[in-house]
Amino acid sequence: MAFGSSIGIFLSCLVVLANSAEQLGRRPVFLPARTIAEAIVEAEFAGATELCPEDGFFADPDQCDKYTECRGGKLIEKLCPDGLVFNDVNQYEEKCEFPFNYDCSDRPNLQPAKPSRHCPRQNGYFPHEDSKECAKFYFCADGQSNMITCPDGLVYNEKTGACTWPDEAKKEGCGAAQVLDFECPKVNVSAGMSHPRYADPLDCQYYYVCVNGNEPRRAGCKLGQVFDDDYKRCDWARNVPPCADWYKDQLTEAELEALEHPPRANPAGPHRQSHRPGKNAALPETS
Repeated sequence: MAFGSSIGIFLSCLVVLANSAEQLGRRPVFLPARTIAEAIVEAEFAGATELCPEDGFFADPDQCDKYTECRGGKLIEKLCPDGLVFNDVNQYEEKCEFPFNYDCSDRPNLQPAKPSRHCPRQNGYFPHEDSKECAKFYFCADGQSNMITCPDGLVYNEKTGACTWPDEAKKEGCGAAQVLDFECPKVNVSAGMSHPRYADPLDCQYYYVCVNGNEPRRAGCKLGQVFDDDYKRCDWARNVPPCADWYKDQLTEAELEALEHPPRANPAGPHRQSHRPGKNAALPETS
């Protein structure tokens, strides 16, 4: 039975009772609005089978971390662990997950937070308290925190719960200019320079790619190589005079040679001993 139908039936009963009271010469008794509402809710839950026409898990219409389990006609209200939200994509799957994996814009309410040190909620990924720590964030599980640091050049992105490029994270104070300390020179991207490359002035192994000529992203050459700013490509250090000695204190000449000219694998595969007897090989004994 629909909720609206229940209201109609309940109010009709009140009208009948009032008319009966008048016919008997008695003053009708009117219930307060709160009592009426409570009675309607009780009437609805008394018919729990109608509220649970089939088994499954159903999202609360207002609260994203709240849901209902229907099992055998019985209704059970549930909450996800603090920090997680209910994903109702599959009616038959009880699934709570991180908020950045599910859109809660149509039911934004959440249970009261249970914060602990470094954890605004018991579970989830959260930015560092210091807004200047762009690359650091916390993973919290049951109120216990673990600090994580993004790879060099990346920042924590609250929208994805992962490390991304500064221009993707769009976090105030953590733009590419602040994180990378590099700004892309103004170029004419329509002249075939849509993603120009520039040498890192402080590190021969690295360079910057300016996406669409504006957003810098730091990239690197493999070990033993450096970025050749004249040809805009990676090359072995000995071939780039300004950076020829870049690995002098890191790798020996033999190690650099091995990186540039690695030993070739035997095309015939590893040597295997033949099981075919040679000319002078002893034959197995026979009984």
